Amino acid sequence: MTERPNILWYCTDAQRYDTVAALGNHYIRTPAIDRLCATGVAFTRTYAQSTLCTPSRASFMTGRYCASHHVYRNGAERFPRDEILVTRLLADAGYDCALIGKLHLSSSERGEARNDDGYRVVHWSNLPYPGEAADDLNEYLAWLRNEKGVDPNTILPHYDLRDRGRSHAGQGDIVRPGAHEALRQTKWANEMALRFVAEERDGPWLLSINPYDPHSPYLPPREFLDRYDPKDVPAPVFRSEDLQRQPRFHGIRAQNVFARDPLDLGRPGERAPGSGAGDSFNARLIKCGYYAMIEMIDLHLGELLDALDTAGELDNTLVVFQSDHGELLGDHGLVYKGARFFEGSVRVPLIVSWPNRVAGGRTSESLTELIDVAPTLLEAAGVDVPYVMQGRSLIPALLGEDTATGKFMVVSEFHDSCNFSEGGNDPTQAFMSFDGRYKMVTYRGHDLGELYDLESDPDEFEDLWDDPAGRDLKLAVMSRHVDAIMGAISSGPRRSTRY
Repeated sequence: MTERPNILWYCTDAQRYDTVAALGNHYIRTPAIDRLCATGVAFTRTYAQSTLCTPSRASFMTGRYCASHHVYRNGAERFPRDEILVTRLLADAGYDCALIGKLHLSSSERGEARNDDGYRVVHWSNLPYPGEAADDLNEYLAWLRNEKGVDPNTILPHYDLRDRGRSHAGQGDIVRPGAHEALRQTKWANEMALRFVAEERDGPWLLSINPYDPHSPYLPPREFLDRYDPKDVPAPVFRSEDLQRQPRFHGIRAQNVFARDPLDLGRPGERAPGSGAGDSFNARLIKCGYYAMIEMIDLHLGELLDALDTAGELDNTLVVFQSDHGELLGDHGLVYKGARFFEGSVRVPLIVSWPNRVAGGRTSESLTELIDVAPTLLEAAGVDVPYVMQGRSLIPALLGEDTATGKFMVVSEFHDSCNFSEGGNDPTQAFMSFDGRYKMVTYRGHDLGELYDLESDPDEFEDLWDDPAGRDLKLAVMSRHVDAIMGAISSGPRRSTRY
């Protein structure tokens, strides 16, 4: 690489793979993300290494699987001191690095302890509403008070630790109008980003923007919410049989384990499942709030891209747009996340745009993982990829006519990853592997598993795990599944002598 690019790394929270207009969702408006698709490559089968924030973020920041970096839990007391983040490597190579929003590599409720992460500038805001013990460290809330003259308590819901895993807005509504877009965390992130970019520097910059949206609760500005009608948006992936098959998994930890009918348009639907909604909920209304949140993010992303273009910074900027994990959003009667690996939960958007270097308007259906982002950034910057990174650089797929990644298996893990569950207190250890056709999930200590053929059953209704006619298939897939588990383990220190 003759010229090192700037890097804009934009990571949303809990955004599913199927939420981009240019990639086939005809119900949502995402002109800025569509713009990145038009100027870059969209990897349409990208999988998160965990369905929870902290282990997923630890994976794509290190380029390593959870079984290697051992960061399994949200709320972890610390991040391992010997793990090296890609931003540290880029900073050592001369990049000026900044973080805006959440880092979430360890517990954040009282302010997050940082390791040697390489960020010179950090504008920290884990949550976009008050109520955490770390409110005094939340720069977004300070921006509202000091620069916008607004008391956050008057325009934002209050965060209640006792209600984690439900609506995240107390016992209130999961979908309702929220603060004006000009006062949102994503707008604050833009202002902080442009201040950072405007600083004098000799070398390239890396800017990580990590908003909390579109994570629940879904409180978009009214004008965005009003653009979506529950009668128009598609229903979730659901059959009545889901209500009978999901009780097998009540002992598996997740924020929502009790399947409910998500198609009840007769109920108000604003309340989150698990917070008094009864045995049904209006998933289409929830989807309206979710889509409206993504449209608002897209507006602010577009404003940022335009501002960088006007400043002459965009032509030499590698832009990565992704999310950390997905959201069940009513699929199979479930919402939120946990040790369930349906496509809506584990599959995420990944779009890479590099003006003047990458031919745009292409898509790749090759298997891709979020751990592939870190080695991609290093190769683009001309930095050697450490042997301990398990991800695979996407640069060959970006720069060549062929967008194939050459990856034959993707994995995702859950190991006691969340400490709040609608079900029991079993910590749950689970592992998912997917080879492009067959998806297998195993649960340690439980006499159950899942096996789906996504070629014939893309919505994952037909679980083949207990199918007597499929024993040979199950054995063959299990062999590859065990191989994937072994491949996720760290290789450890490099051998330096013969003995």
